[in-house]
Amino acid sequence: MGSVSAKPSVTSSAVPEKRGNYFSWLMRQLKGWPQQNYYLFWFAFGCQVMTLVNAPMTAVSVITFIGTTLGVLCVLAINATKAVNGWLGLISAACFIFVGFTAKNYLSIFEQIAYVITLDLPVLISVRTWNEDTQNHLRKFGAKEWVVSVVTTLVVWAVSAYLIGALTDDPRPWFDGMAFAISLTAGVMCFLRYSNQYFWWLFSGIAQLILWGVTFAQHDASLGMAINSSIYVINDILAFMVSPWFNRGRRKMGLKEI
Repeated sequence: MGSVSAKPSVTSSAVPEKRGNYFSWLMRQLKGWPQQNYYLFWFAFGCQVMTLVNAPMTAVSVITFIGTTLGVLCVLAINATKAVNGWLGLISAACFIFVGFTAKNYLSIFEQIAYVITLDLPVLISVRTWNEDTQNHLRKFGAKEWVVSVVTTLVVWAVSAYLIGALTDDPRPWFDGMAFAISLTAGVMCFLRYSNQYFWWLFSGIAQLILWGVTFAQHDASLGMAINSSIYVINDILAFMVSPWFNRGRRKMGLKEI
């Protein structure tokens, strides 16, 4: 997950039943994003199409393409606080679990399961209110939260990397563990609605870029996963400037600062 992602107004997230059927409401959640988000999606889509057509067409390459396309939409939707990210995340997670298994990056599988638990399911359960609740109940870290998060990330990295290396044939346990630990912490932060999650998403994207870059270099995955990670990094940087998770974006949208 960088892995973490603005909507036009609080009233735009009204209950789906009041705006037509559920699926048309979901489609409307793809509208009203910052213009930069759309630019980034089409740039990412173009990169993934070129990667797909310039490599042998296999089940892994096709599923990677589907997962990365939906994954970019998911993180941009989180950036924009749009509840459609729940379904996008759930489907892309299924694709990434398959890709992670074939590449033997086993902790990336647990990373996706953690995303489903901390990001996707909570959104799907509270989909009618997630947009407004998120925009209006964001929090920032204090010193205690910083310490707890950093220490937790380091401990999870050490323990997960050691165990996955000892118990499986994962060829990259420390890279795998690094990406898993940072992404897991970021997912929990997003669930708790801390804006500081984006520092973790930024480093998560970098960690995943390293993991999948090494995996590609070792011929265990397509280049698409590394490209996807780099797009996540760009999204995380973008979030600091335009997303309602931060005051700069909130001021542009007329929202109360946090």
